[in-house]
Amino acid sequence: MSYLRLPEIAQSHSAVSLLRIPPELDVPVTPRVISLIDTPAMRRLSRISQLGLVNLVYPGANHTRLEHSLGVFRNAIQVLGHLAQDTEFVARTGEIEAKLFLVSALLHDVGHWPMCHAIEDMQLPHVPRHEELSRELITTGDLADVLRQQWDVDPHDVAAIISSDSSGARWPLLRGLLSGPVDIDKLDYLQRDSLHAGVPYGRNFDTRRLIGSLCIGPNGREIAITEKGKTAAEMMVFSRYVMFSEVYWHHAVRSATAMFQRLVFALAATANPSDWLKLSDAQMAEQLLLRAQSDAGLLSLAEGLFGPQRKLFKRLLQFSFVENAAAHQLLARRPYSELVSIAAKLAERLSRQLASPLRATDVLIDAPPVKLEVQFQLPVKCRGISNSFQQLGDMSPVVQALATRQFDDFVKRVRVFVNPDRRHEIQLTPLALTQELVEAAQQ
Repeated sequence: MSYLRLPEIAQSHSAVSLLRIPPELDVPVTPRVISLIDTPAMRRLSRISQLGLVNLVYPGANHTRLEHSLGVFRNAIQVLGHLAQDTEFVARTGEIEAKLFLVSALLHDVGHWPMCHAIEDMQLPHVPRHEELSRELITTGDLADVLRQQWDVDPHDVAAIISSDSSGARWPLLRGLLSGPVDIDKLDYLQRDSLHAGVPYGRNFDTRRLIGSLCIGPNGREIAITEKGKTAAEMMVFSRYVMFSEVYWHHAVRSATAMFQRLVFALAATANPSDWLKLSDAQMAEQLLLRAQSDAGLLSLAEGLFGPQRKLFKRLLQFSFVENAAAHQLLARRPYSELVSIAAKLAERLSRQLASPLRATDVLIDAPPVKLEVQFQLPVKCRGISNSFQQLGDMSPVVQALATRQFDDFVKRVRVFVNPDRRHEIQLTPLALTQELVEAAQQ
């Protein structure tokens, strides 16, 4: 257990200072941790909101990616402290792996740009995943120098653990702890997002209990929990479900997201995503406002989001998979360019009944993106049965209902939004609007 002597874990070490983050949490930081935080790549995260456009609906949701990264780093320290008691984990990890895990936790979001997830969901051909940009930042420049000189780790190994590709297969346990069913990222963002949004939904699970139940899974390459963490895991699944339903996919949040995506789709075709890494939220908003000036429809979108007066598009229609399975499946997971085309056709169809035509950008379609949420598969170590393992979904009706069935179909609705200045003109019933939408999608 040599890694317990690392100053970041041995919190009584004289070299450790404390940073305070909400809600009244102390994050132990050493000089080499501060050296990472003070690089330009990490300082930039203090100017990027964790939740982007959510603050247009929940005004307190202005916390930053840097605050979240510190919270994840704190979770990593607690996880290593707990797993030091697990002989199998100790046999598979040492000081190098512990250092890799700590710096990966701190740097896991370093490749994020403003409103990153909204853009990634569009899967535009020229836009890489943020993990790819993270790799570039981590393996070159100041970050790479600090990792080599002060942490004595290979920056390429750090990038491999953070990356979503196969390059990190050497460290399955570390990757599972960083990105898995019960990971240090999720344990922080659910509670932190809930705190700053001012809602209770993401704070109703016991993080300490979950961390205290972590163990090695049946094949030795995955993270599991013991039975004592079962209820806490169920509550986390429920928290995740409600946070998606009431915050991340709140109808007004999705209106703002649909407006932003349509704006980016029109204006960012020739953009270099690497340049976005130089921007804060405010700078990206300023650029989009400036570039939208020559098109009245795009300017309406940009000013509604970033202008002096918030003016979000209004819901014209919405339905879940339960309410209309056929129509939901027709729109869900379509390439974003097809949704833009369908929205333009719907605008044309609706214009037939109006005194003046709708612009193509006056109608927006928001639907579950191509990428699916990760399904919740978590082994539980059962007492009294020769330490056998069962899947949490097989043991829990809560998890079976909320996580192992298709999460996206039940939480993420299809919605049609319209320019608020034109909403009162459209008098069709929901049934008639649905028929128009389906026919537009089938054209």
